[in-house]
Amino acid sequence: MRDDLEMSDYNRYCPISMGSDVLADRWTPLIVRELVLGNTRFNDIARGLPGVSRSLLVRRLNHLERAGVIERWPSPTGKGSEYLLTSAGRDLERVLVALGRWSVEWLYNELRPRDIDAQTLMWWMHRLVVPEKLPTGRVVVEFRHTAPVRLTIWMVIDRGEVSVCMQHPGYDSDLVVTCPTTVLSGVFSGVDSWAHEVAEGTIVVDGPPRLAKALPTWFQWGLFGPEMRAAQAHAVAN
Repeated sequence: MRDDLEMSDYNRYCPISMGSDVLADRWTPLIVRELVLGNTRFNDIARGLPGVSRSLLVRRLNHLERAGVIERWPSPTGKGSEYLLTSAGRDLERVLVALGRWSVEWLYNELRPRDIDAQTLMWWMHRLVVPEKLPTGRVVVEFRHTAPVRLTIWMVIDRGEVSVCMQHPGYDSDLVVTCPTTVLSGVFSGVDSWAHEVAEGTIVVDGPPRLAKALPTWFQWGLFGPEMRAAQAHAVAN
């Protein structure tokens, strides 16, 4: 490469460089992840990204809008705006999946899938549900996290809508799940299985047997589950 080649000239004929201009910083791929998962409102996007400042999030969303990855539309509620992926933005899902699989395969020893706080874990879980498996009526699931921090969080499932409540939602709990946060996050990441942890007694579910049996089918456990388990087996073997 010529030493005097300007980066702007290089960008015009290198697709990787052009793509890097859109995605290659710490937060932008994670913002796109939130949009892919269906979070369209500013506060919901921010809630899925612990540590991002509101001013930085504004700048990154504006950047993605200028790049043609998202469009901003008035919210149907009449308050604020919603951010929607364009066709180009939706196509980035396969890029993120490929990046995630690469990370699991080559950076597994640096991954800490269990090192997540209870509130963030519950927020991520409520986005990754299986709509066709959800109960038709209202069901309240009380999650009692016993360690490393004792904390109770409620998840309310009502006519296909799922919400996370840090305060008592005002309804009786239909199911109570008791476990350490690390165990639940291991199941969520795909490293462990719900059935195994229940059998071991590290996850305890109290409530009607019909609902208790159905509960694990309501969530998408481990988007990278097969890759995580393969990497774990490889690490143990070596």
